[in-house]
Amino acid sequence: MRSHFIRTHRSSEQLAREQQLAWAIAEVAGDPVDVDDEVTAMVLNRVIDNAGVAAAALTHDSVSHARAQALSHPYTPGSTVYGCQRGTRVSPEWAAWANGVAVRELDFHDTFLAREYAHPGDNIPAILAVAQHVGVDGDRVIRAIATAYEIQVDLSRAISLHEHKIDHVAHLGPSIAAGLGTLLGLETEVIFQAIGQALHLTTATRQSRKGEISSWKAYAPAFAAKVAVEAIDRAMRGERSPSPIYEGEDGFIAQLLSGPSASYEVELPGPGEPKRAILDTYTKEYSAEYQAQALIDLAFRIRRQIPDLTKIAHVMIYTSHHTHHVIGTGAGDPQKLDPDASRETLDHSIMYIFAVALEDGTWNEELSYAPARAHRPSTIALWHKIETSEDPDWTRRYLTDDPREKAFGGHVVITMADQSVIEDSLAVADAHPLGRRPFGRAQYVEKFRRLASPQVAPDEQDRFLAAVEHLPKATAGELAECTFSVSGCESTTPRGGLF
Repeated sequence: MRSHFIRTHRSSEQLAREQQLAWAIAEVAGDPVDVDDEVTAMVLNRVIDNAGVAAAALTHDSVSHARAQALSHPYTPGSTVYGCQRGTRVSPEWAAWANGVAVRELDFHDTFLAREYAHPGDNIPAILAVAQHVGVDGDRVIRAIATAYEIQVDLSRAISLHEHKIDHVAHLGPSIAAGLGTLLGLETEVIFQAIGQALHLTTATRQSRKGEISSWKAYAPAFAAKVAVEAIDRAMRGERSPSPIYEGEDGFIAQLLSGPSASYEVELPGPGEPKRAILDTYTKEYSAEYQAQALIDLAFRIRRQIPDLTKIAHVMIYTSHHTHHVIGTGAGDPQKLDPDASRETLDHSIMYIFAVALEDGTWNEELSYAPARAHRPSTIALWHKIETSEDPDWTRRYLTDDPREKAFGGHVVITMADQSVIEDSLAVADAHPLGRRPFGRAQYVEKFRRLASPQVAPDEQDRFLAAVEHLPKATAGELAECTFSVSGCESTTPRGGLF
């Protein structure tokens, strides 16, 4: 890996573009390195994973509304939309929008956690949409996805956004633009301009993940994808971006991150070096914030030791800074303890999640968040006995680059009414690559089939899975097969709005 030192530069310094981070990212995107079999296999896993969680969310209002907006923009050749017939085509930026919302709605696809948080699977809808529209082959798609994952992961390792209350999609816009640069074989100059535009236009506050969390949580990555597609289109026409976008005196570092005196080191692949960051990411077995995954597994394990949950007096979860301050009591959000809170809020409340997991011993992406479930008196009583506390060692393990030490779980101490104590720890979820039963292709397929079955017919599931398996050898005309259709989806999609 090659280290890139970045800091703020005054306009009078006239920082050469070749010394700018956006240029370095563009060079990585333009480097035509081979993708090895292990990375290719993981790309296919994530295409399957995205489709499964999208299928499960297909009838949710947010997804239906985004799909309706996309269907208002038919285009030829265009791109497919999840749920619609393969012959139904819309403009690629709108396909990226609709499919991106579907993928993100249930908070159930892949994750990467470091200094910043990321759901790198958010890169895939835009890349597939543009690939279908312009007509490239499957090998190019795989290379593009590998690039996009690499850039988002590398930025997330180096630059914290949440520290400054900036939403994590500010890394996603540039990563999608880079991935599209690889997909289309663009010159470094064009990719550079698109990256600058994408960063400039996708920077927003973290209020979308704070307090009363709304459906915009699902829309935010899709918006970044749509913006990145449009940025590539403008850059290909010769339009330019603000520059230097990261290092300018009124730029990203100086005004939105740690200020004019701050500096960062971003490690990116050097020339000819493979893009393998996707292998450092991990998917979810349960539909909840990733830091909840290990704690759900831990709740399942602990509940066997507690025959009567009503005898619990208090639960303390010692965990990382992020878990405590984002989904724990350290967030200071009363909504995280409110049975009338939105689904999006509940899946960011480890207190609620741990209580339900303790009571039920199972997890379901719909039933576990149902209003009746959240209003169960026994659940509310247990829920309000749970709090979190930051433990410096769990924070250290969260941030370490050592895979043997990396941890996203916590240590739980349960005090019973008789003052006896039950305690246990779990570092990573069972489904994590270093967990007790890590996900492989069979588990991705099983997850897809379980989530898709209520909506997608078995023969359509089979066809989709075969198409993904064939993706490395797919011709341009075969890329439209990498979607799924549901009978009557177009006709039952609600209308409204302006179009």
